[in-house]
Amino acid sequence: MDVLTSNLKELLQLKSGIQRLTLTDYRNYSSLRIDVQNCPIIIYGENGTGKTNILEAISFLAPGRGLRGVKLSDIKRFIPQIAPLGELTYISPLNWAVAAEIINNGENHSLATAVEKTGRVVDDTDENQSFERRIVKIDGNKTSLQSDLGKYISLIWLTPQMDRLFRGGSQPRRAFLDRMVYAFDNDHAKRVANFEHLYREWYRLIKDGKLDNYWLTSLEEEMSALGVAIAAARREQTARLNTFIEKEPDDVFPTVRLELDGLIERELDNSPAVKVEEMYADLLKSQRRYVLNNGVDGINRTDFKVYHKKKAMPAEMCSTGEQKSLLVSIMLAQAKCQTLHKGFAPILLLDEVAAHLDDVKRDALLSKIVNLNLQAWITTTNPELFNSIKDKSQFFEVKNNSVYQISQPSVMPEDIRQTAF
Repeated sequence: MDVLTSNLKELLQLKSGIQRLTLTDYRNYSSLRIDVQNCPIIIYGENGTGKTNILEAISFLAPGRGLRGVKLSDIKRFIPQIAPLGELTYISPLNWAVAAEIINNGENHSLATAVEKTGRVVDDTDENQSFERRIVKIDGNKTSLQSDLGKYISLIWLTPQMDRLFRGGSQPRRAFLDRMVYAFDNDHAKRVANFEHLYREWYRLIKDGKLDNYWLTSLEEEMSALGVAIAAARREQTARLNTFIEKEPDDVFPTVRLELDGLIERELDNSPAVKVEEMYADLLKSQRRYVLNNGVDGINRTDFKVYHKKKAMPAEMCSTGEQKSLLVSIMLAQAKCQTLHKGFAPILLLDEVAAHLDDVKRDALLSKIVNLNLQAWITTTNPELFNSIKDKSQFFEVKNNSVYQISQPSVMPEDIRQTAF
């Protein structure tokens, strides 16, 4: 354990973070550039000014659909004024873009992602249908794989919507777990996206009555192989975090125990992957007739269960404040575990993180972020809540669709000071 702690402290001194963020035609920002340091970054302003939009833009530098989980077409620059019909005025057809200069383990890289319109021929017609797709560039080179971003940047985020994570359906909890898996397995995001695409195609064929057995069987075999790989990665990450938490329990936030509740995961406990793939394919085939009414059991129904270990209580039965503390505990464990295993720290995106945390836990979280040398982007309507780290943070105010730097850190570790602009 002493060796583990020593290695972790050494690795946490390595510099990882965004140095410059640039937004173009992104939601309420026509053009925005922010130069930042490797420290807590406090973004404050009134509600509705676009603070969360900045965090969402950063989240698109990682694989996936961003922290809001929206469609690409939903991200349009708009004029935040009331139009004659009482609706926001959208500017179209502008394409949005997000770019960043980052430092990862002492090396500088440029990352960029954007949406562009393209077209394709609709089946059985000669008409072209336009749609939007996301493109990615790394160090100026275009790549077709979003998963490549995971080699250079890793993000962990907490949003107000996640305060209800343990009390709603299982899908948001799976997504939460999958984002943690991405940091250790860059191909996991691609597998999840491919599985979802195949499932939609399989479902559509059944719904349309196109019950071609050869076609459906081919899809089911692909889905079962991907599904078992996804389940295996989720199991590995859950076990990894449980082991780390056991060895490195937090001194302020509650210790958690993590479990997976799913058919495929349980089968992997007792059978080799190849046997589970065969079982999964047979299951999909047997449930063709029921899918339109009941859905299908499998990885799309797996639940990520969290327990307050000291109280031996499931998270959904804990108080709102305890649930927030459990989320913070998982986030900190993921950040430290990832740094130890991958060699570079994640960037934290914390939207109104002070909500449901008492003063002691809020200040403890901020102190840990500073001590762990993590770059954290934190939004708030009340900057005074962060006075405890005021001399170690960079403050920005958001108003009138612009961002203004208010203060810089006055006390910084030497390794952070070297990255400042």
